[in-house]
Amino acid sequence: MSEKNNLLNRLLVTVHNNSALLIRLTVGLIFLSEGIQKFLFPDALGTGRFVRIGFSHAEFWAYLTAVFETASALLILPGLFTRIASIPLLIIMITAFVATKWPILMHEGFWTFAHEYRTDFAMTVLLIYLLLYGSGKISIDYRLSKRLKQKS
Repeated sequence: MSEKNNLLNRLLVTVHNNSALLIRLTVGLIFLSEGIQKFLFPDALGTGRFVRIGFSHAEFWAYLTAVFETASALLILPGLFTRIASIPLLIIMITAFVATKWPILMHEGFWTFAHEYRTDFAMTVLLIYLLLYGSGKISIDYRLSKRLKQKS
């Protein structure tokens, strides 16, 4: 197997079970919805929200985030390059934690933070699962990986 195919196969290899399908559906549909809503409701969920959080160049960051959320979700749903698509979403989740949840922990205490962070925490853990274990048996990644192995 060539070095290029070896690297591609390492990105595509995935767990040999179907459990990741539910995780991909959850992550994909939530981020797809959130990305689209940033375009549909910019004052509430896009630029306006980024301004309220305190981002400079809020419009740029809001639309960039929306594009990455939507594009990554569209890759994760069918299981195409799932590991790579999970990375920008993890960066978005880390940024959201630092920008919105960390101040809650510092100023309002652990229990308020735990309540506010519950959904973000779940999404972050699911993204880490996809990054570590891939998209599962019912995915395009699995089929591509299988083809690469057959060619070598």
